[in-house]
Amino acid sequence: MLPSLQLRSIDTAHYFVSGDVTIHEGAAIAPGVLIQAAPESRIVIGVGACIGLGSVIHAHGGTIEIGAGASIGAGVLLVGQVKIGAHACVGSSSTIMNGGVEAEGVVPPGSLMGDRSRPVEGLAIDAAVKPPGTIPTHSPTELPTTDTQPSPETPKVADPWVEEALETSPNPEEPPTSEQEAGANVYGQVYVNNLLVKLFPNQRNLNQPGNGHLNGSG
Repeated sequence: MLPSLQLRSIDTAHYFVSGDVTIHEGAAIAPGVLIQAAPESRIVIGVGACIGLGSVIHAHGGTIEIGAGASIGAGVLLVGQVKIGAHACVGSSSTIMNGGVEAEGVVPPGSLMGDRSRPVEGLAIDAAVKPPGTIPTHSPTELPTTDTQPSPETPKVADPWVEEALETSPNPEEPPTSEQEAGANVYGQVYVNNLLVKLFPNQRNLNQPGNGHLNGSG
């Protein structure tokens, strides 16, 4: 709700002007208006323009131009670089910063134009809300996990060539035959006989079968 304007001027006879200000003939300026141009800035008020009670026009960094026949309501604030077109109308208690109004344009009372310190509604996008049509992306390290069951093992098919080779190949770990054991025993007996001959050269026949001394008989 807009505050009620009390049409009481600070000074009912004068308004304040400072800096490079040009006021054309026929312009109507109400009492209590402040018109100030900063260094290297200027203010131009056109022919037949009307500036309401208690308005502030402050130019800095450029020019404020109020076109011919434009109407500025009471309590209006114009700051920075502003251009009001011819026959435009700015409602009371409005603020315009570094903006403008086209010719014969209308600004509702209590409006705020040119304020860049606050985001404009509808332009700010919430970062948490994804716009439609976007496809979620996954980082390379994130892999979807799925419950996989082990596949049944396929039965091995017998290879006839491999089986035949195994059957015909000799087994190096086969136990020795009886003939091999007999040969080993014969070789041991010959060794014993040679040893006895060396120990008892006079009794070579002690190891022959039927000898009672070899068998332990008297």
